Amino acid sequence: MSGQQLAGINLMDVKTVCLGMLTDGEASGYDMKKCFESSFGHFFPAGYGSIYPALATLARNGLVEFEQVLQDGKPDRKVYNITEKGREALMEGLANANPAHKLRSEFLATLWFAHLMTAEQIDTVIDNKLAEINEFLEMIEEFQSIECPGTGQGAQFVAGYGKHMASAFRNYIEENRKLLTKPVLADVKSAAG
Repeated sequence: MSGQQLAGINLMDVKTVCLGMLTDGEASGYDMKKCFESSFGHFFPAGYGSIYPALATLARNGLVEFEQVLQDGKPDRKVYNITEKGREALMEGLANANPAHKLRSEFLATLWFAHLMTAEQIDTVIDNKLAEINEFLEMIEEFQSIECPGTGQGAQFVAGYGKHMASAFRNYIEENRKLLTKPVLADVKSAAG
């Protein structure tokens, strides 16, 4: 069994990403959540429901340590640091030469059944997706000004990849949306004729 499995982390999961974020300096769970939202959200989403349990597991396994910071009128804030054992586990996770690249899209699954939808439904789904893509592209443009761990060359590569993929996705949708309404229009014409 590998050290990773003994340490309770997988090749690339929320725990491993948290370890990676901590290599750039200490952070609270809240800081990490903001970073996930601003820089990882388009390809590796994580919320409080996964970040805090990941940090608790990492602390229990000695991969991170934390200091409780007192706050007036608020619960204590935990600020995490990666340990040497955590760095070793992270490096083992980064040694995977063939990481998975998965795509799960409710948008594409919905449009698979476009033949069962009205033209108005299809247009609404497409228009909403285009608006979402445009918001995402604006977020990527603002990425340069965001202060969070991992804003080095790897982060720039990933941001560029996300921008390229989103732009290509938007262009494909705009150029080919007519394919989804042709069968609907053909059915209307044959029903009227």
